Amino acid sequence: MSKIHVLSEHLTNMIAAGEVVDRPANIVKECVENSMDAHAHVIDVQVYQGGIERIIITDDGDGMDHEDANLAFYRHATSKIQSEDDLFNIGTMGFRGEAIPSIASVAHVDLQTSNGQEGTHIIYDYGKKIEDEKIDCPKGCKIDVSGLFIKTPARFKHLKSVNYEFSIIANLINRLALSHPDIRFTLSHDDHVVFQTTGDGNLKQILYQMYGREVAKNAIPFDAHSDDFHIHGYAIQPKITRATKYFMFLSLNSRLIRSNAIQKAILDAYEDFLPKNRYPIVVLQIESDTQLVDVNVHPNKWEVRLSKQGELLTCIKETLTKILRESLQTVEVKKIKKTPVYEQPAIQFPYPVKEEKMEPIHENRIKEDTIVNSFTDYEPPKEEPILQVEEEPTDSDHGYGFFEHLQILAQLHDSYILCSNPEGLVIIDQHAAQERYHYEQIKETLKERCTQKQPLMVPLRVNVTPDVISQVDAINEKTDFFGLHFEAFGDDQVIIREIPLWFHDVDQEAFLNDLLDYFIKNQDVDMLALRHKVLATMACHSSIRFNRPLSRAEMQQVIDDLKKCKQPYHCPHGRPTVITMSDDELRKEFERG
Repeated sequence: MSKIHVLSEHLTNMIAAGEVVDRPANIVKECVENSMDAHAHVIDVQVYQGGIERIIITDDGDGMDHEDANLAFYRHATSKIQSEDDLFNIGTMGFRGEAIPSIASVAHVDLQTSNGQEGTHIIYDYGKKIEDEKIDCPKGCKIDVSGLFIKTPARFKHLKSVNYEFSIIANLINRLALSHPDIRFTLSHDDHVVFQTTGDGNLKQILYQMYGREVAKNAIPFDAHSDDFHIHGYAIQPKITRATKYFMFLSLNSRLIRSNAIQKAILDAYEDFLPKNRYPIVVLQIESDTQLVDVNVHPNKWEVRLSKQGELLTCIKETLTKILRESLQTVEVKKIKKTPVYEQPAIQFPYPVKEEKMEPIHENRIKEDTIVNSFTDYEPPKEEPILQVEEEPTDSDHGYGFFEHLQILAQLHDSYILCSNPEGLVIIDQHAAQERYHYEQIKETLKERCTQKQPLMVPLRVNVTPDVISQVDAINEKTDFFGLHFEAFGDDQVIIREIPLWFHDVDQEAFLNDLLDYFIKNQDVDMLALRHKVLATMACHSSIRFNRPLSRAEMQQVIDDLKKCKQPYHCPHGRPTVITMSDDELRKEFERG
């Protein structure tokens, strides 16, 4: 008897479900994407008990006729590709034809749909069709999914708490709303509306709903083109930061994506403006020819493979760097009131949520939920405690004109320069300010190929692994511009016979080890990023230190140096060089109004 046999359709659907559907949020994503592909303008998502008990998604899209409604439950049945060529030119959200049959194999699914001419009602119960009839119903589609994984306990036990599962869904709908501001989304949990958009295309309004007035007010619009890409969206002023990288929202041809490379390009643009371990809020929408994008990388369609990626990354970094430099504002000290979660206009969750804090949920633990008022299982990222912007910026509190209005008052604790301007009090960190100035001065000297080198009487030796030896020529292609050239020396060392003059101010052995390790790990080296770190270290060592008294002339020189900087508001490590406190805030503190 043969050991090999063909699996049943139901079993293959369950296997596919393991790739496509592992939690309620996956069902929401797949069904909402189907609604988008059906040209829906209104999408309503109702969730019960975090989606574990029930999910209802209703749209006003094209709908289906009776035949198509039945075919939708067959695996690999799709209206979105017809031929092999279509697989490499995908302009829809869904295309694999696995979602509906996969969901129907692990849940109870009730579908009502109409194309405006005939309506259909189909019910599947864990892979078995139990109802198929023609009915009257509104144009569009309503899919009701309940009892997820009840008959597959091995899957069910891996679900987390009600709060956790809903947090993933809420975050997903937030992201979908950002990538499709022209669609009116409504999200309800246990019959309470927790998020709703207007669908009028106003992306900034959605940012306001998700993160409040300060974020929306500090959103800098951008719009740029390269030969093959169009990018647009909002970059939030770097004075407002987050503790995780999951507030960089990326979409490609309106498809939500994850991309470490794109995130890195964004972080590179913000590098001069952010403190260590803080991250920006950015909404980045990318448009390109669909033939440049391979979305068939993974069943969940979060990952994509992109041709001409280098061109895109350069466009992103250069665009964001330019608009940040042109639109920078000073950081203003503001007293912030703690606001309970339930007063926020939208749910705010980075993706993915910290799963290690969650306990598995079992059937007997599903109970009355208080998700709207408190997310007890979720620990939100720490917010910047006091640095925010209160009023709309004026010409004097951003750009280079800011420093023309300063009047020196005194030095505080031999560390801070106190000044006044028409808006209030200005505090300058003397060390951070000088770091910024020296960083830019040193950076300017290294714009051109490094030709000033010093021969060494005794060459520098660095112990390396054989893979470094085998790639020493490729390494030199990257490092020659900066005055570093390696020679193989035996099987386990490289040597340097001369060093650039800037190399005297760094920890030479540590730098070289980091450089070579980084090259082998990444098979490529972002020398600009490495140079930034080197320059920041050099600038730090050559700057005015804390706890050093300054004369009025020296304090004025610090201010004059800041005037010459292209980016005067943050040191090379991203810390503020200047903060302000407005007259209004001072009056409030002294109870004068």
